[in-house]
Amino acid sequence: MHDIETADGTRVPGGTRIEPTQVLADDSQPTRLIWIDASQGASGDMLLGALLDAGADAGSVAAVLNLVAPGQLHLQTRRVQRGPFSALKVDVIADEVDPPARHLSDIVDMLNIPDMPSVTVELALAAFRMLARAEASVHGTTVEEVHFHEVGALDSIGDIVGVAEAIRTLGVSSGSSSIVAVGTGTVHTQHGVLSVPPPAVVELSKGWEVQAGGPVEAGELCTPTGMVLIRALCDRVETLPPILVESVGTGAGSRVRADRPGLLRVVIGQPAGTSGADAHTPREVLEVAANVDDMDPRLWPAVLDRLLDAGAVDAWLTPITMKKGRPAHTVSALTDRKHATAITDALIAHTSTIGVRMSAPWQRTVLERVWCPVRVEDHLVRIKVSGGGPGTLIKQATPEFVDVEALATDLNCTQRTALDMANAEARRAELYPGAPWPAASKPDTS
Repeated sequence: MHDIETADGTRVPGGTRIEPTQVLADDSQPTRLIWIDASQGASGDMLLGALLDAGADAGSVAAVLNLVAPGQLHLQTRRVQRGPFSALKVDVIADEVDPPARHLSDIVDMLNIPDMPSVTVELALAAFRMLARAEASVHGTTVEEVHFHEVGALDSIGDIVGVAEAIRTLGVSSGSSSIVAVGTGTVHTQHGVLSVPPPAVVELSKGWEVQAGGPVEAGELCTPTGMVLIRALCDRVETLPPILVESVGTGAGSRVRADRPGLLRVVIGQPAGTSGADAHTPREVLEVAANVDDMDPRLWPAVLDRLLDAGAVDAWLTPITMKKGRPAHTVSALTDRKHATAITDALIAHTSTIGVRMSAPWQRTVLERVWCPVRVEDHLVRIKVSGGGPGTLIKQATPEFVDVEALATDLNCTQRTALDMANAEARRAELYPGAPWPAASKPDTS
């Protein structure tokens, strides 16, 4: 039986510990959508609870946690009551008395093990790398030197890996979220008392829509783990999209609040009225651009990164010659209407321009694109596969160059050698033009 938790937080013992089964096999093409209602906040355990409540395979999640830390990570569930609503509360219990301050490389080593599903590893590492970049920015250090404190503890690692495996077992291929409630006031951390939202959450929120969530009761509503998982899983902020609903899950956090139930909901289903044939349907995009003639050229790579962070589907730089023969650049970004203001703001904030122009809407036709990770010398390299989607043949298959660069660094070889190795492994995995569309993949949302 499950624990019962009353509205004031009193817990009656009797929660169910989920025993590890075998890891669920990759046997189908992921096609489902997820919409995350984070209007009351988000944390790793809330999201994991909602996913299990929506039908994710709990035994497979427990098995993956046991692979990451054999005998040290345990999954326990219980039904709780939050106000008038029933929800699933999940605890990832870690047998770790004094967690070390782990680095990103430590977590990569923990996940780079046999029998771990590659899709789960890819999603979990994407979240950890995103979090490492945010922490590095906040603390003025490098990604390699970042120490994960609270998030480096086994239970937090279990939350992120557990969510990644739950997403895989649900067959989710893409997602979106509501505006995220982050809270107000202060929070106690290993760095002392910090304002809410704390710095890592603010950094992870760049390019996303957040709100305080109401002034009734101060406190943290969204944790760094919750925010990074939303960013790793979702590519846009929106109200509930058109969706053929298949399941709904509700997860509860640890804190019982007086001003709200404190729940996170997920809606899982198929795109309403869509099919694989829609992959080539033109979509409306705007081109936002500015001419700049007085910037240090070393700043441009970071500017393009900020435009992509703000929601651009592509960003680029074009050398031009302005009046009086003055050399300059046009910086351009493609975006939808929803992100046009954020792109404009990013151009004004990160360049020296005093004016930004926006084109009339263009029609953009794109091939369907998915990520297919391959293992090269015990390293994961993502292969970007493009074409018409399931039931068609691959048109293009290209290793992600960021992964190739990392592979070359780790193997102490040239980037050209690493690229050749990745292409060879992709061909062995039947990821090449003319091959059948892959059965297991993760959408690329660029």
